[in-house]
Amino acid sequence: MTSRSLVAEFLGTFSLVLSIVGAALFAAPSAGLMSVAFAAGISIIATAYAFGHVSGGHFNPAVTIGLIAAGRFDSAKAPGYIIAQVLGGAAAALILSLVLASGIGAKVNTFAGASNHFGGSGQFGLVGSFLFEVVITAMFLVVIVGVTSRRAPAGFAPLAIGLALTLFHIIAIPVTNASLNPARSTAAAIFGGTTALSQLWLFWVAPIIGGVIGGLIGRYMQEE
Repeated sequence: MTSRSLVAEFLGTFSLVLSIVGAALFAAPSAGLMSVAFAAGISIIATAYAFGHVSGGHFNPAVTIGLIAAGRFDSAKAPGYIIAQVLGGAAAALILSLVLASGIGAKVNTFAGASNHFGGSGQFGLVGSFLFEVVITAMFLVVIVGVTSRRAPAGFAPLAIGLALTLFHIIAIPVTNASLNPARSTAAAIFGGTTALSQLWLFWVAPIIGGVIGGLIGRYMQEE
C-alpha cells in the first residue's frame, strides 16, 4: 500500500460524497431523487477512471471489505483504506456544510434530510431497511467482482459499476436514502443531527454484511 493509493481513496470518496450529498442538498429539492441517483453513478464512473488504476477505486468501506471476501484485496491494507475513505467523505461534508450555511433563502435540503434513515413517520422500518441495504450492497459487489474479472470486457468496468450504482440509488432512495456506503452515511450523519447519528450503525453493519455476501458470491461465480 502506497501513500498514493490512500490519497486516491480519499479523493475518490471526497468526490463521491460531494456529488451524492451535494445533489441531495442542492439539486433534489427542485430536480428530485433522480438527480441524486445520476450524481452517484456519474461520480463513480469519473473517479473510477481517474483513480482506479492507482488504488483499485473502492471509495467505500463495504466495497473494500467485500473485495477481501472475494479474494481480490489484502486485508492488511483495509484499515488504511477505510480511514482514508471516511476522512474523504467527512471533508466533503464539511465543504458542503459551509456552502449550505451561506445560502440565504435558497431552496435547499438539510443534512438531516440527506442522511440515511429508517423507522420514522412515513419511512420504512428497521427490518426492511436493514434487509434492503444488505441486498442492494450484495448485488453491487456481485457487479463489481464480475466486471473486474479477467474474463470481462476490458475498459468497461467503471461504466458498469456507475450504472449499477445509479440503479440501486433509484430503487433505494425512497427506502433508506440509499447508503450502500458507510463513508457516505457517516459524512452526512456528522452534520445530520442526533437521529442520523443514532441510526448510523445500520448503515455500517448492513452494507458491510451485504458486501461480504456479494464478495463471496462474486468469488464463486468468477473463480478463475
